[in-house]
Amino acid sequence: MFLPKLFTAIVLSVAAVSAGAQAVQGAPTASEYATAPAAPVASVPPAPAGPASNADDDNFLLLREAARQDDAAAAATYAARLPNYAIPSYVDYYRLKPRLRDASADEVRAFLQRWRGTAIADRMRNDWLLELGRLRDWANFDQQLPLFVLNDDTQVKCYALVSRALKGERVAADARALLINPPGYGEACALLIATLAQSTQFDRNDLLAQLRLAGESHATGPAKRVAALLGGSETFTAQAVDLPALAMARGIGAGSIDHEIYLLAIGRMARTSIKLATVALEKNAPRLTAQEQATGWAAVALAASMTLAPDAYGYWQRSSGAPLSLDQLQWKTRTALRVGDWAMVRATIEAMPAPLRADGAWSYWLARALLAAPNVSISQREQAQALFARIADINSFYGQLAMEELGQSLSIPPAGAPLARFEIAPMAANPGLQRALKFFSLRLRFEGTREWNWELRKFGERDLIAAAEFARENAILDRMVNTSERTRTEFDYTQRYPSPHNEILQPTTQSLGLDRAWVYGLIRQESRFMTDARSGVGAAGLMQVMPSTGAYVAKKIGLTDFVHTMLSDLRTNILLGANYMNMVLANADGSQPLASAAYNAGPGRARTWRATLTAPMEGAIFAESIPYPETRTYVKNVLANATTYAALFERRPQSLKTRLGVVLPAGAQANQLP
Repeated sequence: MFLPKLFTAIVLSVAAVSAGAQAVQGAPTASEYATAPAAPVASVPPAPAGPASNADDDNFLLLREAARQDDAAAAATYAARLPNYAIPSYVDYYRLKPRLRDASADEVRAFLQRWRGTAIADRMRNDWLLELGRLRDWANFDQQLPLFVLNDDTQVKCYALVSRALKGERVAADARALLINPPGYGEACALLIATLAQSTQFDRNDLLAQLRLAGESHATGPAKRVAALLGGSETFTAQAVDLPALAMARGIGAGSIDHEIYLLAIGRMARTSIKLATVALEKNAPRLTAQEQATGWAAVALAASMTLAPDAYGYWQRSSGAPLSLDQLQWKTRTALRVGDWAMVRATIEAMPAPLRADGAWSYWLARALLAAPNVSISQREQAQALFARIADINSFYGQLAMEELGQSLSIPPAGAPLARFEIAPMAANPGLQRALKFFSLRLRFEGTREWNWELRKFGERDLIAAAEFARENAILDRMVNTSERTRTEFDYTQRYPSPHNEILQPTTQSLGLDRAWVYGLIRQESRFMTDARSGVGAAGLMQVMPSTGAYVAKKIGLTDFVHTMLSDLRTNILLGANYMNMVLANADGSQPLASAAYNAGPGRARTWRATLTAPMEGAIFAESIPYPETRTYVKNVLANATTYAALFERRPQSLKTRLGVVLPAGAQANQLP
């Protein structure tokens, strides 16, 4: 969400990226524009002094902030100071945005016509669709929706389904696929659920699924609203989500909805104390139906799985017959992988909805489960090979693993024909890319990325390669990587996997004995090579070193007079980051998956995850079952990156499986592996 604190971070930072997070892939959605109380008109300061261009930029930043605060008067004041600004469409946007609730339809349409075909026009259409949905102005909403190019806003999609449902269309299947994240529902998706319940398109099971999902995601508001639709108490539901011990002490209740609210409390309590949750569930089992008991055990199993608790597998076995959420299906599969129950792996993946089952991770593990079955049939083997073939691709973790299963060489594809200057020249003249460069110069990466990605939609393969090269020439390496990754038939892996600052990094890695490919793989994931990247928690620079970590490493290596501002120095950042990688690798007994997890989530958490092992575990299974979603994605991306970098550096095929190896219990020896 585009919240006030994040807004400030974006203004102040050239690259506000979270540690290990992927670079932004698409344009931000309207829901990211949270509003705050309007500031009084008297708060408008005088125009900044200084050179005209600097003053204009300062006024533009103040205009942007005024729009974010919904302060229409301040926005109008700042906009009036920018009659000839370099990005007039955004001056118009920020002037109109805080007045959108009061603006006439003709005024909004005039803006859309004036800036038609641009990213900011699509942004305004997104904003207007949300306002039209709020007003229940379905005539204008239905007219504007087909013109919304990106159509990437969940709440707009919810309003669209409401509009269709009110016309008598059957939209329940689309709604079930859309309604998977209660914390992001807002008013639009709450309206959709109520509309479908009232029209009987959603039955009791649909509402119960939403209630359980809201409990899983600690979404109190959505849980209360759905409970009310089911005839339950909103007060008791809020207690079940926020104060589960209190809800459990109150008792199980008599009606079926009371039972469901009690089970909600069981699931929430399991996040804090699995023991208390299981004791309560066992005690009240005689008063619950068989399916209610299974639902309770599934909630406990999910909490246990997310802490890698040893009893999680047993809890999943007791949940047979329970309807499972998407998270429950995935964690049941991960738990089965950890204990080697390939039959459960296969059954659970096959029970997933088709879109989830088609994900590269579950396609890979389903294929592995098919091949792990006793007496594998020819048809099973063919099905597994087809699954591997569908996802085989050097550019992803499971794609690389699938290639190896097929016996394919993991090598760098040959580059296309070299770019000519006449192919790059149109990029410099492209208005959208020019706007993006202007935003990047203002440290507004949010807007810059939106403008950049909007233009990429129009490009063919050679255009993408040329745009990536244009990004390289302007030192915007995150956009270079992201742009080049979009090609499917023509490749330039020096763009996709660059190795800048090698003159600094290589001597450092050589002196430490570190794998240079792994270091570059980590940097690519951490900062996308933005040297002044800064995360919301303070991690800084190319290797996203935390100030406390930097101070610790500096002391260990004898770097005196360290202060956290030194993390902005490229050489210091690489020195401290590489030394820290070396430390966590030694602590992980040389395991790159475990060390990568420690670099991202902290050595203490990595030690905790390792402590759950009672036997050597395949590195891919360890990576897939990391409890933190960010770290799970991070480790997989770092190791896939490193494998590709090794293929680039060594100019020979590489093996991700070999790099992953096995993760051993603490104190174990490699020769214990069967």
